[in-house]
Amino acid sequence: MEELHLTWREDIDALQFDAGNGGHCFVHRFALRTLLGARPSPDECLAFARRNAPALLSAARQRIEAGEAPPQRNFHLDSRQIRRSPEHRRTPIIML
Repeated sequence: MEELHLTWREDIDALQFDAGNGGHCFVHRFALRTLLGARPSPDECLAFARRNAPALLSAARQRIEAGEAPPQRNFHLDSRQIRRSPEHRRTPIIML
């Protein structure tokens, strides 16, 4: 599995990782709250993202391949995009 280098951005209340298009992908805490069913702390968000890295990367790649994330541009994922990712369909999201 490809390693996901995660950062918590306090200034925007979101996870950040390199998506492979030269930009950054963000997952805001509101999207993570939808997936987790609670208001997760930054540490809980990071732990969740580490356990679910394949689904996050798959969702990001899906947006890039669909032309929704141009080269060198930042973009975000919402909870629906993560749930619809091909990797999530194969392996359900792992909760805290």
